[in-house]
Amino acid sequence: MSAFESQYADQIGALLALHEGGTFVQAGKILQRHPTVISKRIAELESRLGVRLVERSTRHVRFTEAGIRYIQRLREAEAVLADAEREVSESAVQATGTLRLALPGALGRMWLAPMIAEFASMNPDLIVHAEYSEQFVDLIGESFDAAIRVGELSDSRLRARKLCDHQRILCASPDYLRKRGMPETPADLVRHNCLGFTGLATYPAWKLSDGSHKETVTVRGNLSSNENSTLLLAAVRGVGIIAGGDWLMSRDIASGQLVRVLPQWRLDARSGIYLVTPSIKHTPAKLKLFKQWIEERFAQKPPWA
Repeated sequence: MSAFESQYADQIGALLALHEGGTFVQAGKILQRHPTVISKRIAELESRLGVRLVERSTRHVRFTEAGIRYIQRLREAEAVLADAEREVSESAVQATGTLRLALPGALGRMWLAPMIAEFASMNPDLIVHAEYSEQFVDLIGESFDAAIRVGELSDSRLRARKLCDHQRILCASPDYLRKRGMPETPADLVRHNCLGFTGLATYPAWKLSDGSHKETVTVRGNLSSNENSTLLLAAVRGVGIIAGGDWLMSRDIASGQLVRVLPQWRLDARSGIYLVTPSIKHTPAKLKLFKQWIEERFAQKPPWA
């Protein structure tokens, strides 16, 4: 607050105290100031406004017509401020307003969209805005309340809660494996048609781990894409071997359209699926509600499990 703003507040406070107390002595007691300080602040206010607000005499204080109107407007402003404070305080305990969520593209559309619809149905007073993208958005810069992210996290400005582990596994269709054979070791992958996801940080290298050993294989294939669903469809149709999240392939594995390749090996050994929020001191109720709800849902089991 500037020196001008501080003085302005003192002047208004002195006037309101005088109106409440009726005398400079009582106003001084209300503000714990000497009556001469109250008189000086009101005089400064009158000088700044260019109008007499209070008529003074030895025994009495009388507000002028301009002073009465000014007091009325100040009381109206007090009511507006009180309403604003009450509204903001209620937002800390009531889930209202707009909840902006940044969700991963393919995983979000396949598995999270039904969950978000359920959450919105359960909370009709809350406006839920969900954006889907494979790119990490700037939560703070773009004013998102939360994001669900896949992979490893490094942004120290954010808080992250791990919802579940994330396994990037290898799969192929039974038809492809009948024709090309089942790889026995990671090194065998160089002789196979491997479908390339260009969104993988290490593309075209697949960094594999079996828990105790690590191997890196630079794979090749006749199809690559930044869209997981394109590669999934190709894998189901026997085009090649796909490396993707277990969430991506769980349905096709269950139906028998895909089978695991090198089942003891996986990519992204330290990867996870996280709920990410800005690192703020006071969490609004809408975000607390969503955080508790999504954590409970994943605590039971991931929707694709």
